[in-house]
Amino acid sequence: MFFSCVNPFKALFPKKNNACISPHLLFLVNKFEISLTASIAELVPKDDDEDDFLTYSWMIDAMHSLCETHLGFTTLMTTDVDLPHVSDMEESLIEMYVDISSKLLDLCDAFTSELYRLNHGNMFLNIAFSNPDEFHSSHLDRWKQHMASKNPSIENCGKVLRSLAESLNHHYNSLYKKMTKKEKQYEKEKVLLRALYGVMANTLYIFSVFAAAFTRSSKNLLHLTIPKEMEEEEEVRWGQAFVELQNMVKPKTRNTSLSKRFGVIRDLEAVESGVEKLFTQRSKKGVLIY
Repeated sequence: MFFSCVNPFKALFPKKNNACISPHLLFLVNKFEISLTASIAELVPKDDDEDDFLTYSWMIDAMHSLCETHLGFTTLMTTDVDLPHVSDMEESLIEMYVDISSKLLDLCDAFTSELYRLNHGNMFLNIAFSNPDEFHSSHLDRWKQHMASKNPSIENCGKVLRSLAESLNHHYNSLYKKMTKKEKQYEKEKVLLRALYGVMANTLYIFSVFAAAFTRSSKNLLHLTIPKEMEEEEEVRWGQAFVELQNMVKPKTRNTSLSKRFGVIRDLEAVESGVEKLFTQRSKKGVLIY
């Protein structure tokens, strides 16, 4: 790409308020957003990889992606952006980050407890199939009951995520208005706010996918939009990838059959199908023990 007689940073960030941000800061936030865009794009299921969506492996990849994104933001905030002193705006940014992150950690605990619960169900299957010559249907019944039970810590995730999404937008709008009044004074904080919004929006959406899967309800899937002020002011490099991810996920979760007993995690559905087939075969052979 060639630039003729123009500032390359102006070409990258052509909107009006970028004139108040130094080329160095624009370079840093551009680098961060390129990385964020790539991370989001990697989570978009390809047409030929539909079976890889909403599996444990996809969730693990998503969590690794979020960890890298948060690490990248931490580096941007603590190392790349040189803040000689902590301003009132930076304190507000830190409070925003800590407030939302602490609640996200609570959700992490809820997701972890649900994974442990699902994994515990494997014990019943292992016992049921421990003897190839005998099939203990009582253990299978216990497995079904265990898998159909609800985890109290996971049931409230959707409500918490919606509240966090509202909090994120409230914090962003409030800080944005304050920063635009003194843009030269808060150019570094403005860059951090922009990056922080991208991190949190991506995190909240991925968590809502988890919540939809674990609660067996697509109602917990968030639909997040980029603030109008951010789009009007500057190009949001990760925006297109973020929209594509949401557009891909929404129909997939709606089209996936939601069993009354099981969620939309494909791995669980595969286990259920396999167990039912094996149960039918063993019933015909008369090797059931009740």
